[in-house]
Amino acid sequence: MLVHIGFGNIVNTSKIIAIVSPDSAPVKRLVQGAKEKGAVIDATQGRKTKSVLVMENSQVVLSALLPDTIAGRVQAVRDDVQAVRDDAQAVGDDTQAVGDDAQAQ
Repeated sequence: MLVHIGFGNIVNTSKIIAIVSPDSAPVKRLVQGAKEKGAVIDATQGRKTKSVLVMENSQVVLSALLPDTIAGRVQAVRDDVQAVRDDAQAVGDDTQAVGDDAQAQ
């Protein structure tokens, strides 16, 4: 599942551990440490960093979108996937019911 984080940049939602504001000192230290290790992906396109995505592989992604905006998009993607799964399950149940009816006759 992929989510748009601004300016044509997209990340894999299953790899996101946290979406945080960049304003606190611990997050600033996290970003600075990741920069020193070369583990920062700057997706701000030169704009102010408004959110920091901490990824599963210890990489840090900087975005110019607010954390609430990205979190809402992630939730929308997950809701869409769940709706598709529910629809597939319903189709599978309908197919099974048709098969059961055919066997009963």
